[in-house]
Amino acid sequence: MTERDAVAAVWRIESARIVGALARYTGDFALAEDLAQEALAEALVTWPREGVPRNPAGWLLTVGRRRAVDAFRRRSALDEKYAVLAGDLREDGGEVEWDPDQIDDDVLALMFISCHPVLSREARLALTLRVVGGLTSDEIARAFLVPTATVQARITRAKKTLAAARVPFEVPPPDERAKRLGSVLNVIYLIFTEGSSASSGGDLIRFDLAGEAQRLARVLSRLMPDEPEVHGLLALLELTAARFPARTGPDGEPVLLEDQDRRRWDRSAIRRGRAALARAEAAGRGLGAYGLQAAIAECHAVAPSVAETNWDRVVLLYEALGRLAPSPVVELNRAVAVSMAQGPAAALPIVDALATGALSGSHLLPTVRGELLVRLGRGEEARTELRRAIELCGNDRERAVLRRKLDALG
Repeated sequence: MTERDAVAAVWRIESARIVGALARYTGDFALAEDLAQEALAEALVTWPREGVPRNPAGWLLTVGRRRAVDAFRRRSALDEKYAVLAGDLREDGGEVEWDPDQIDDDVLALMFISCHPVLSREARLALTLRVVGGLTSDEIARAFLVPTATVQARITRAKKTLAAARVPFEVPPPDERAKRLGSVLNVIYLIFTEGSSASSGGDLIRFDLAGEAQRLARVLSRLMPDEPEVHGLLALLELTAARFPARTGPDGEPVLLEDQDRRRWDRSAIRRGRAALARAEAAGRGLGAYGLQAAIAECHAVAPSVAETNWDRVVLLYEALGRLAPSPVVELNRAVAVSMAQGPAAALPIVDALATGALSGSHLLPTVRGELLVRLGRGEEARTELRRAIELCGNDRERAVLRRKLDALG
């Protein structure tokens, strides 16, 4: 491993802790992120020349804190923050040691700030991947297929918004934490969703993005072990990712659930997911929206085949999810489950009721409707729906599958 590789590895593992620690020291989240980036840049120059330090994370934190002192000195020689920070640095110039009692709180606070409700959805995603995930602007841009300049602008606006709103660097108090936690979970879920089913581009799955969401969920589950919905989200991500090895063929083409070789499913991920789901259930508060989705994923994970899946239980779980977190996508998925449990004729009215709603511009609706019509023997109507789905689909791999289905209808 070269020194540059060492810099990248340390940054990916420790960046959230470094930014969090700097934010705690300076009381300025935006400044902390800039200072951490400056420390990273200095490491890229210094480590190849002088070698990797004994305590790489401490080295980066020390450089960041020294840059903070310089920044406050430039503002005012009498600045109180400068005096505090300057006195806090070791006189011998040694590296700062980690504070084991503060690290977890720092990372947790960083998550809550990055996912703060005052930020837009896009800003939350970009900022979380940048400061908590340690991804570069280029990596985030590639993940979401947008220009790097767009990502940088979102991050800059996000930091300005947080500063203008005077968002403090702290873990929210318990009465506010529950409300804010939903935003954190939603951001992690959105990152995973884009990774597991890419909305556009040539790849069906973006493994790096989905893997980053799983890592963030694992970190959060360690930081908040008493929150059942945190474990519910982790269970959902693990159980869904367990099917990744069988979801694509040799050339990257999608493989539908009924055609997947279940022997290729990741059994370790299934065990981790079921364990996380059990922890969520053990809390005794009932499953939340993510926990219910994880329970649905568990039904698939333990079934030997599509035909042997407990579809009646899946329908019940979707009904519960629809009451707890109603959405057109949940209702569409319930329709699919109903079609498997009771037949396509029972499911078609559910799908038709969604025709004028939020899914009217999505390829998912005509895809499901086309499948139901095929099973009902209404070939010409099915062809119309599949053509519509092809027009609306933004992912190249999914579009190819839809074309094959259309061709199969003659």
